[in-house]
Amino acid sequence: PAAAPPAAAPAAGGGMMSGLMGSMASGMAAGVGMSVANRAVDAVMGPRQTEVVHRHEGGGAPAPAAGKCQLQQDQLNQCMTSSSDASQCQFYLDALKACQQTA
Repeated sequence: PAAAPPAAAPAAGGGMMSGLMGSMASGMAAGVGMSVANRAVDAVMGPRQTEVVHRHEGGGAPAPAAGKCQLQQDQLNQCMTSSSDASQCQFYLDALKACQQTA
């Protein structure tokens, strides 16, 4: 009896590019689906509004503005930087508040 020829190995698809293209097509379909869903929600509930809040973090202290209470502000700042106990600066804080109320 003659031996049957060995079975051929199955083809391995298109390689890396077919996997990449399939992933890209899947991503595009998901993006389009999300876009359509967002439009549908906007049509029912109205457009969304976003608000941007800017914070001045790490930018350093702003330059002090010259004003009527500048002396009291400077004295309070000097006390706060030189003292580790904020309660020792209460007098300067009270003086600044009094000045600001009369301004």
